[in-house]
Order: sequence, then C-alpha cells, then structure tokens
Amino acid sequence: MSQQSKPSSVSRRDIARNAKPMICYRVENLPPKRGDAGLYASLRTAVSGGNDSLVSTLVIPPRDARSWQVPAGHLWRIVCSHGPQVADMNCWSTRDPRDRFYASKTRQIHATHLTTGDRLWSNMPYLRPLATIVEDTIAYGFDDDGAGVHDVIGSRCDPYTHHLMTGEDVDDCCHSNLVRAAAGDGLTEGDVHDVLNVFMCTGFTRDGNRYFAKPSPVEVGDYIEFFAEVDLLVSASTCPQGDVSVACGDVGGTPKTYPLTVEIYRPKEGWLEGRGWSASEVSGYGGNHGLG
Repeated sequence: MSQQSKPSSVSRRDIARNAKPMICYRVENLPPKRGDAGLYASLRTAVSGGNDSLVSTLVIPPRDARSWQVPAGHLWRIVCSHGPQVADMNCWSTRDPRDRFYASKTRQIHATHLTTGDRLWSNMPYLRPLATIVEDTIAYGFDDDGAGVHDVIGSRCDPYTHHLMTGEDVDDCCHSNLVRAAAGDGLTEGDVHDVLNVFMCTGFTRDGNRYFAKPSPVEVGDYIEFFAEVDLLVSASTCPQGDVSVACGDVGGTPKTYPLTVEIYRPKEGWLEGRGWSASEVSGYGGNHGLG
C-alpha cells in the first residue's frame, strides 16, 4: 500500500486570509482600442478641437426617462445642466437589442466605478465594447470611505423591491422609467438591464460590506462623455432620488430632482477612418461549449 500523505496542518481559511489579492482580468490582455495610438486621447478634445460637431440635444425631464440613438463613431454626453442629479443608463446595439450592456462583466474587467478610458462591454455571446468613456469631468477617484462615482455595482431602483419592503405599488422609480422608454422603442421590460449609475456616488461599508450611497459630487457643467463603438440605442432615467441625499425607501420628504441634458456629436467626415478606427465586432469564440 502506498503511504497516504498527511493532511496539511495549514487551514484553507488561513491560506485565503494570508494570500495577496490577484487581479482576475488584466486590462493589458484585452484587445487594444481601434485606431492609432493617440486617437482615444484626442477624443477628449474632439469637440473643442473641431473634429466633432453637435447634431442633436435632448432633455430628460425629472423623474422620467428618454432614449436616443448614437451611430457608431459618434459621441454623446450626459450633462449636469440644471442641478445635481444622477441617472441610470442602459444601452443596446440597434442591430440586435439582445447585444446589450453587461454591467457585471464590465465591472470584472475594469472596476466597480468607471471613468475615462473604461469600456462598456456587452453580454455573451457578443462580448464586445459597445462604448468607451472618453471624458469624465468629475474624476472623483475613491474617497476615504471607499466611495466612487459612476458605479456598476448597484442596480436601478425598482417597484418590485419597494413592494417587497413596504407592500406599496409605486411606479416612480428608474426601472419603471426605463420600461416606459423601452416600450417606446419597441422593447419590453425584459430588455431593461442592470445599469451604469451615472454621477452616483457609492461604495461598500467597511463593516459588513453593504452597498451605500452619498450625495453626488456632480455640479452644473459636469458631464460624462461616451464614444459609440457600434450603432447604439441608449436610454437613461433621471432618478427620483435626485442626487441621492436621501436613501431609497426613506419617507422623510421628496428629494429635489432636476433634468439632465444629452448632447450627441458627429465626427468630421473621414477623421476616424483616417486614424484607423472601425466599429467593434462580436466575439470570435466558436460557440460550441464542448457539446460536440
């Protein structure tokens, strides 16, 4: 008989507690952004430099949602135009709305909170960049409580959770706002998905790792700007929580809410193509999954 190895005296729990964290997905292993080396840096000043021009503007009323289309290669901004306000954003490929923003994978690849240079990835089996953030005027980083801005950790406020906790039917929430906007675009409630929480300041508590929010640091004039990597349908809700000075579910008064402005910019003809850019393509994985 072979001699059995002695069980390790080191606890697996001790191994885990003493091990250094390992980054699961290294961004340097991702396919590079398309175009020449300086293209994405120059997109930050494309509007002021005259390489992109404003083609349309829309206003998202308070406590409501609106949708807009962004052709591949165009920019769009969500602008704090009237007062501190957060927004919940969805986006879909216009060619196939099943190809849509995937908050979980975006979080795994980049971080809990997004900023300039991060890409918005779509769900499987497509898994490609739908858009890239090219400017974030807040550039908040992380504060002493571990809070950051533009998170992909919290979902939208919704009537189901509210009913679960209060027994009340309330439609004044981001999920319902997005459902109404989606219906106007020929989509259904099932097409509404986890969001990018634009301008929202959030994190996890040190004790208990519970999701928390702070009043948004956004000020009038701040904006986040995206570059469309494919033809997109985008929808955003102005959250009924305003700047989230009041926690969801609190009944101590109605939060102050404001409109947000969306601006869409078209690139100068031939500018992107001359710098080697082209729209992103769906994943090249063969899709067999070992099924034979």
